[in-house]
Amino acid sequence: MSILPISALSGVAGSGSVAGIGAPTATASTGGSGFAASLAGAIDNVQQLQSTANDLAVKAVTGNLDDIATATVAATRAQVTTELVAAVRNDGVNAFTKIMEMPA
Repeated sequence: MSILPISALSGVAGSGSVAGIGAPTATASTGGSGFAASLAGAIDNVQQLQSTANDLAVKAVTGNLDDIATATVAATRAQVTTELVAAVRNDGVNAFTKIMEMPA
């Protein structure tokens, strides 16, 4: 069994983007829609990863999956990506709240 480097795994990118969330870009002309688009893309990616993990879990339970590690990796990838998207969303909400609390 060979161990692949992180860059060789699908769904895992370099430090520029992780799980569908790209590097920060200037959004002055878009009014912040870049963040919304990045978050929407990340949520779509999470849904796809969860769907794949669910399909592989069903195959594993029914005995139609030869390698249980595939299902385990898919489930873990979906979980970690969900946690990442939730953390980014929470940080965005916290930043918005702090900005709104600032005196004018």
